[in-house]
Amino acid sequence: MEAIQVKQVITKDGEVLLTGLPFKKGQAIEIIVFAQPAASPPRFCLTVGRLRQSGLVGLWKDRDDIGDSSAYARQLREQAQQRGDRQL
Repeated sequence: MEAIQVKQVITKDGEVLLTGLPFKKGQAIEIIVFAQPAASPPRFCLTVGRLRQSGLVGLWKDRDDIGDSSAYARQLREQAQQRGDRQL
């Protein structure tokens, strides 16, 4: 069975007009219609250079209330995980 793909944008609610199909009068066909997912926005690629320029690296270096930034980040992740678990 040969598949023919036709892409259209709906211009009138509930109607699709197909023309130019290679079928003859009286020939039985089956039509299956799929809605295309909405286009997702392009993903932003964060390179090492962009990350270094972003100001995120070293963000906590001058904070007196954070002794060990790795431990602090781990604590924040754990708190966020616990909040997420409670929402489920």
